[in-house]
Amino acid sequence: MKNTICFLLILASISVFSQNSEYAVSSYLTEGAKAPNTHYIGEAWLNAIIHDDKELGYNITKATFKANSTLDWHKHNSAQVLIIVDGEAYYQERGNEPVILKEGDVIKCEKDIEHWHSSTKFSDVTYLALYGAGQPTTWTEVVAQEYYDDVAEELKNN
Repeated sequence: MKNTICFLLILASISVFSQNSEYAVSSYLTEGAKAPNTHYIGEAWLNAIIHDDKELGYNITKATFKANSTLDWHKHNSAQVLIIVDGEAYYQERGNEPVILKEGDVIKCEKDIEHWHSSTKFSDVTYLALYGAGQPTTWTEVVAQEYYDDVAEELKNN
């Protein structure tokens, strides 16, 4: 028994000292930095989890939008996947009807498809955005507060 305990202690100490302390560990749980009000209305925080990693070739950004906040119309030079991790969002592609996305929903927007997404009128939203590295966003048109309010009213009545 004494030998077994000694062996386990030696094994545990070896594994502790063999850990590499130079791992780049980050967390998607942090809120991130408050985004400047450039291409959206309201309040937003962005956490660039993976950004312009040449080896991976894609980005992952966690975005949190307070209720009644919206991004402008835009498109990406690669497909984009949105994973709703908390709250509710509005999503619309040019020429299609807007929809409500809820926690657990995953939606893919194809390359060069103009779209916008946002929190809903009364719910914050947090999502993970996965998209290609490089210059991912081309801003095309402002989503006016009146348009956003009309979408909110339309979806509330459906």
